[in-house]
Amino acid sequence: MTDDTTLDRRRFVQATTAAGATLLLAGCSGGGDGGDGSDGSGGSDGSDGGDGGGGSDGSDGGGSGGDTQYLSEEPDYGGWLEGANNYEQTVDATGQDEVTVDVGAGDGLSFGPAAVAVSAGTTVVWEWTGQGGGHNVSADSGAFESETVSEGGHTFEYTFEETGTFNYECTPHSSVGMKGAVVVR
Repeated sequence: MTDDTTLDRRRFVQATTAAGATLLLAGCSGGGDGGDGSDGSGGSDGSDGGDGGGGSDGSDGGGSGGDTQYLSEEPDYGGWLEGANNYEQTVDATGQDEVTVDVGAGDGLSFGPAAVAVSAGTTVVWEWTGQGGGHNVSADSGAFESETVSEGGHTFEYTFEETGTFNYECTPHSSVGMKGAVVVR
């Protein structure tokens, strides 16, 4: 098999994973009647994540309480997320005390969401799905690193006190695109 064939297959897998994630997120975005606060009104039922739960009930793994919002302008990740699984846009979870990111999302080799924006002082909780084998969460800068775990339900958390962009990866699966980023504002 040539390197071009391997690259073409990898891009195909990444594209189909991204398409699947888009469909999955579309299914989690609410009933479509606008009554969940998706009209920008903030929702009177607490679905805007203002209860601090930030998706900790497992509703969408995106930490947004079921109504995914994205940053209006994408941060510059310096190429870090190029080819990353499950990355399309940065989820805006600013203003929440705690945000959950799934480890082993989608095809089992992704973070869900792959990129998330939070406010300084927010705790990010990575929760293992049990899919895709053994995973860890390791900051490119060395700021944090979890153990490698394969069991679902395991969690690792880190509180982001400083502003900036924190790139991270699953060390065993980095070469196949299991990368993520947390943007702290």
